[in-house]
Amino acid sequence: MAVIATIMNTATGQPIQKMTFGRMPKPWASFNLATGELVTADRVDVGKPAPGKVIVPVSVWVTVKE
Repeated sequence: MAVIATIMNTATGQPIQKMTFGRMPKPWASFNLATGELVTADRVDVGKPAPGKVIVPVSVWVTVKE
């Protein structure tokens, strides 16, 4: 089952993009953004699903070089 995560910028707190992972990303995972920049996950937050829903919100926080 694929995990759809929102990639968040640690410095600004703003979402960067949505990304699909084959499994739950680890906090030390490295991946490329749509811009081609290689980033490493700082932390992974897993929220609670909305009432009556099965999909769990996942946020992966990364530090982007400006």
